[in-house]
Amino acid sequence: MAWLPEARHATPPHRMIEDALALYPSLREVDPPLHALPPPVWMEVPEDTVLFHEGTPCQGFPLVLDGEVKVTRHADDGRSLELYRVVPGEICLVSSACLFRGSPMSARGIASRPTRVLLAEPPLFQRWLQTPAFRSLVLGLFADRMADLTALIDAVAFRRLDQRLAAALLGHGAELVTTHQALAEDLGTAREIVSRLLRRFEREGWIACSRERIRILDAQALRAASTAPA
Repeated sequence: MAWLPEARHATPPHRMIEDALALYPSLREVDPPLHALPPPVWMEVPEDTVLFHEGTPCQGFPLVLDGEVKVTRHADDGRSLELYRVVPGEICLVSSACLFRGSPMSARGIASRPTRVLLAEPPLFQRWLQTPAFRSLVLGLFADRMADLTALIDAVAFRRLDQRLAAALLGHGAELVTTHQALAEDLGTAREIVSRLLRRFEREGWIACSRERIRILDAQALRAASTAPA
């Protein structure tokens, strides 16, 4: 992400070093240590910044210190599917897989809010992997992320879209601020289908829709719909 014109290098990064060590404790053991890293590896990017594209070389291993990165796959017809989100203390499966294999990026990463990142460029990442604690951290988080991705594949392959939409509406409190298009992108489907299902949910009395807002009226009914037998 050092190549991004939108990125602002954080100098001096004292607070970012503290956050990195708190979120990824094994970084205390790596060589070179964090305080010896050059300023360009510490970055702040605004919301909606595209951090990487499909088919481009991987520029490094991003460690999210604050904010969130949404990772998506895009089809030729314009549809997209959210694979996962990287929050502080987690890793990007796509970036790590591409660094392990030396292959191009297989998805797109976008900062879904203002985000602070430590970017370990490929030579530094390979050097840090020689530290057992850091290698164990990366492989452990890699396995966790693979489990999340497997669950997504199961949901897409075996759960009806109405179940997935009902599940997507839960867990955000009494009101969800979003658009039909954003929900469609998250679910990897067309906006018209999401709009039709939301109207059905509204007729059932489960939700109330207004401009870019969905108010949850019956979370219990949505929960039951999200787990109903296929």
